[in-house]
Amino acid sequence: MRGLVEAALRDPDPDGPLRWHVISLLRQRGDLESFIEARRLCASDVLAERLLGVDIMGMLAPFVDRTLPVLRYLAASESDVMLLYSVLIAFGHLGDPRSLPSVIELAGHADPRVRYGAAYALQHVLGDPPDRAGLDTLRALAGDRDEDVAGWASLGIALTTARDMGPHPDGRHVEGA
Repeated sequence: MRGLVEAALRDPDPDGPLRWHVISLLRQRGDLESFIEARRLCASDVLAERLLGVDIMGMLAPFVDRTLPVLRYLAASESDVMLLYSVLIAFGHLGDPRSLPSVIELAGHADPRVRYGAAYALQHVLGDPPDRAGLDTLRALAGDRDEDVAGWASLGIALTTARDMGPHPDGRHVEGA
């Protein structure tokens, strides 16, 4: 386990192939040891380790009940923009509505990268039926001054609307069905 983590940390690119290969391997394992290592990384004083821990946690859906408190703590206590962005992406991957308050809070962040992460996460954590405050936040982000944020939020609204349109008995899709 430690060898895999060290290999991922040697990849200087947060989107690097070696790093994400290791994260993918840990996701496939999906075991308690992987979760414990990710949690350890999230508590590190080293930003690169915290980032890796967050990215691993976002892939460990079987441990969502243990992962969400860690991610919510980081969402409330961290100031690094890339770490906040990674936390939001992890929330989106996990798709748990319990993260919605953290996502809504970060949607108002000054940095567009954080708002972009919030726009991504919102569509995945709105719940079913979609939470009204979450939808309002997604709509507000669709009007964001940053084009990437606005575009992703608009896509989220479209996907949420499409999801909420159920099949009609004759095969047509109608809203509210």
